[in-house]
Amino acid sequence: MEALAADPAADQTDPVPEVVERPGRTGEFADFYRSHLGKVYRALALTLGNDDLAREAADEAMTRAYAHWGRVSGLDNPGGWVFRVGLNWATSWWRKARREQVRLDDWLHPRTAGPDPVALAARAAVERLPLKQRGVVVCRVLLELSTAETAATLGISEGTVKSRLSRALTTLRQALEE
Repeated sequence: MEALAADPAADQTDPVPEVVERPGRTGEFADFYRSHLGKVYRALALTLGNDDLAREAADEAMTRAYAHWGRVSGLDNPGGWVFRVGLNWATSWWRKARREQVRLDDWLHPRTAGPDPVALAARAAVERLPLKQRGVVVCRVLLELSTAETAATLGISEGTVKSRLSRALTTLRQALEE
């Protein structure tokens, strides 16, 4: 599975490492991987507020998708499944880190540099949202999932998706007006 891991020296904005075809596998997973890794990574980075953790979560989720591709490829939204697996993996990682009392200062306050102050303000506003609201915003806006797809991906009702999105957008509007 080394071929699925992102090269740390690769471009940090849109990692798309080479996918090695395995005997008996079609190019279907390779095509899926190339077209979805960057989007899933960006969605996780925004949701988690940490680029490095998001990269690891995306790699882990893609590895699991590859291992179960026969089942995953038959889903209505394999990209949503990969996002959810990455989010679950990252959540488990955080829990384990807390249990082990690992020093998390660098993880909690990632260094992000960028010349665009508006983009930085928007990202900061999204990062201040509660995780559940952030996940809905990322699914609906960044991943462009429908309300039903977002509900299925996050394991919540469509009404909950709508209410969380509404609250999140209100909070974001207020934060960005300031």
